[in-house]
Amino acid sequence: MGQQRNKVDGQPAFVLHSYPFRETSLIVEVFTRDFGRMALLARGARRPRAAIRGLLLAFQPLEIGWAGKGEVLTLMKAEWVGGQPLLAGEALFCGYYLNELLMHLLPREDAHEHLFACYAGMLQRLAAAPGGKVLEADLRSFEKALLQELGYGLMLAHDSAGRPIDADAFYAYRMEQGPVRLEHEAAAPQVVSGRTLLDLEAEDFSDPRSRVEAKALMRTLLAYYLAGQELETRKIFKELQEL
Repeated sequence: MGQQRNKVDGQPAFVLHSYPFRETSLIVEVFTRDFGRMALLARGARRPRAAIRGLLLAFQPLEIGWAGKGEVLTLMKAEWVGGQPLLAGEALFCGYYLNELLMHLLPREDAHEHLFACYAGMLQRLAAAPGGKVLEADLRSFEKALLQELGYGLMLAHDSAGRPIDADAFYAYRMEQGPVRLEHEAAAPQVVSGRTLLDLEAEDFSDPRSRVEAKALMRTLLAYYLAGQELETRKIFKELQEL
């Protein structure tokens, strides 16, 4: 960003990840509304009596301020905004999944105000999920918004030849190209029904087949853009299912 970043105050933010730095400090990866993903140095945050220590929690809306120059700036203050219940159960797990996606896919210091609002809204929905049970429609909606914001928007209403998607046809979804119509339902990689593409476009997951196919399609697309990086949350989820 070309602007001078010596001092910023009152910036809405969420903590995505943090890790120890030297004896008593933390490096905190934050997602901010106006500056995107940033790495900030929280000096002394690991000291037992550090006031800031209890504030730097994931999934909690904060207002933060920082100062300095260079790649890692210094976190000067953090205030808890409130209004966001703690996540539990499956919802907590999904929250970590969202954070991992943002950590891996969001470039540093690239503002995405709409995505920030989507993420904040998604955390509210996760917190309100009955018994922590997450709606797949919410996850698909966030994954779609993330790819759209990063410039990888999905082609769901038209096929690669520009023709409207036919709900009764079958398509192979090809990276960077979109849906390619098939003559019949073949065993090609990533085959989806036209109905699934249209349901994913409308974010309507009432059809069980659409739910299953949309999940598989989004997983393939995200794996492609993650370029081989395996998500820890997905690995843990797989191990839990095997148990």
